[in-house]
Parts: sequence; structure tokens; C-alpha cells
Amino acid sequence: MANKVLEFRGINLSHLGMYFEDLGAEKLSDSSPYLFETLTWKAEILSEEVITITSSFHVNAVKIRFIADNEEILEQVIKNYRKKTTRVGG
Repeated sequence: MANKVLEFRGINLSHLGMYFEDLGAEKLSDSSPYLFETLTWKAEILSEEVITITSSFHVNAVKIRFIADNEEILEQVIKNYRKKTTRVGG
């Protein structure tokens, strides 16, 4: 088993969950930690907190654990998930 914990900032928690479902995972829980699972990988939304950048600028920070059968699957799931979470400023 391979696993990695990553932090995502500034993305709504419900959207982060929907992205796992878009990648083919089934949602297994409706409360924290939120669990998503396929035959070869799992994800757990572990926590959400508000980070203060300045006195008037706050963003959410969500920690997610990715777990896969092997390193190759883990890296592919993370790559696909990062495509869903990429935000381009303008």
C-alpha cells in the first residue's frame, strides 16, 4: 500500500468530494472523515481549517489522504485529482 497526505487551499469542501466521485469513487461516509473508495484506491478528507493570510484574507485548508494499492496507482490518482483542483488566476 502507498499513501500520501496533501493539503488543498481555497476550494470548497463539497467540491473536493465531488471530484473523487468524478474520478469513479464511491462516497462511503457523510461525516468527517469523509471516505471515498474504488477497487484500487481510497481517499479520506481528514480535516478542514481556516488559514489567516492577512487580517482580512482567510482561506480554507483541507487535508486529504490518498491511499492506493501501489505507488503507480497513487501517482496517477493524484495527477488526475490535481487536474480537477487546478485554478488559473486572471
